[in-house]
Amino acid sequence: MSETGSNRFLFFAVFLAGIGTLGIEMAMPRLLAPYFGNSQPIWAVVIGMTLIYLAIGYWLGGALADRNPNRRLFYQLIAWAGFLCGFIPLIAQPILSLAQQSMRAIAAGGFIAALFAVLLLFAAPVILLATVGPFAVRLHLNRAAEGVAAAGRTAGSISSISALGSIVGAFLPVLVLIPWLGTDRTIFLFAGFLLVLGIIGLRDWRYVLMLVVVAGLALFVLSADRAIRSADCYRCIQIAETESQYNYIQVAAQDFEFANNTVDPRVVLILNEGRAIHSIYRLKYRQTGDPLDTITGGGPWDYFSVTPYVYPNRDPDSVRSLALIGSAAGTIPKQFLAIYGSTTQIDAVEIDPAIIEMGRKYFDLEDRDPRYPNYTSHAADGRYWLSGVNQTYDVIGMDAYHQPYIPFHLTTVEFFQEVRAHLNPDGVAVVNAGLSPSGDDSLANAIASTMLEVFPQVFVIDTLRSTNAILIGVNRPVGDGTANFIANSARIESQPLQLAMYWSIEGGSQPIREFTPDQARFAPFTDDHAPVEQLIDGLIFRETSQRISR
Repeated sequence: MSETGSNRFLFFAVFLAGIGTLGIEMAMPRLLAPYFGNSQPIWAVVIGMTLIYLAIGYWLGGALADRNPNRRLFYQLIAWAGFLCGFIPLIAQPILSLAQQSMRAIAAGGFIAALFAVLLLFAAPVILLATVGPFAVRLHLNRAAEGVAAAGRTAGSISSISALGSIVGAFLPVLVLIPWLGTDRTIFLFAGFLLVLGIIGLRDWRYVLMLVVVAGLALFVLSADRAIRSADCYRCIQIAETESQYNYIQVAAQDFEFANNTVDPRVVLILNEGRAIHSIYRLKYRQTGDPLDTITGGGPWDYFSVTPYVYPNRDPDSVRSLALIGSAAGTIPKQFLAIYGSTTQIDAVEIDPAIIEMGRKYFDLEDRDPRYPNYTSHAADGRYWLSGVNQTYDVIGMDAYHQPYIPFHLTTVEFFQEVRAHLNPDGVAVVNAGLSPSGDDSLANAIASTMLEVFPQVFVIDTLRSTNAILIGVNRPVGDGTANFIANSARIESQPLQLAMYWSIEGGSQPIREFTPDQARFAPFTDDHAPVEQLIDGLIFRETSQRISR
């Protein structure tokens, strides 16, 4: 290869190494999401650890280049980065499963486990790829006629080329490769192209053995039958899985067993880390059409339909519309249609179109059924969608979890002001807020405190097993909402409403009640300051401390 051609290929190698560095980084959260979710703290771990690896790699690359400025070593580093990258999909599942199980045993969240998992999985290939930039600078200076006088221009050019590659590496996996191929195949693809790049630069075909090993690993991993990461999913058998731009999605068949030993066949939706079920469809409803068979047994979905009854003398005929942000596979809309009628207007907003498709395929999602002409699914961010809607609703619900976190922009004063502007005069805003295993209500209290800045009154319903708090903001003062709710429950004839209202009064740790300003322990969240993740992380670590101290 001529001198000019050699230098051009050197720059090309830097560009491709930049693609590989960011491509591997963008794959990190996709591997972590099925075990620990994809919240902001997880991204903080990914970005923080990547920066540490890059710092180590830059220092190491400079030191190696000064010690041995040899093009063969340069391409060996790239080849070994690709080779080690090929082992990530193989070892990811056992390492991440072990980290998840260890943390779950002390009721902790994903932050610490993710930290060590990322450290083990991605350190070597990212560090090796980071050596490429400073090494290339030294190699080019060795042959530059201007010598040290060209150092600034050389370093700038190579840094620019590497950055351009990183830009491609940031978008290519997210927009094309992962949705098209999946995470494991994307990682193997990066491993393969880095190895090919190294082999071309080395012109040493012995390194083809590395490529053969990675191909064998890919064949083994991609042909393996991977069991469902069910975690808390009782008696689940996976029936479908897919990866989308937003989530790792599983659908499972569940034979739920009641206390009387009756088995209730269900289909359930599980996202990412598998610690929570996001939708339930009782298959019995498919045969019976009985609205009572849409009720899940006290899960948070069951309470959305009864929230309007904090208004006095409320009648089911007055509830005609629902907007739901975070509709998942459609459990709540299904209940509304069954209880309030097939012509109820429902706008169900789910950011992930793949979840909507799963709902249509496995959960009998009614949005394209002509029997339900006013049911529409929207694949969009909930707050963005709401800001562009002119419609008003009787109920606007928020059930948008990335377990265990709620997107911060759905918890702020500004968001609830937008919600209230889209409510009918007797409308309600409803938020599903999780409680800790020990009953810590910090998240619910913070959101209720924020809602109280916008709505004249806020009410709280504890779910049957006290795992969630359902928060209700009313559009106008209702007086004694608890008394109104009890009075309405005495005269409503709908069985599913009767059951959910009974649970609201008798089933939780406390009966339905008003949240008053003296109960607020947190300053209202705003778009500028909404420390949701910090609050939940504190809750998680308190749970951990309590468990350890016992």
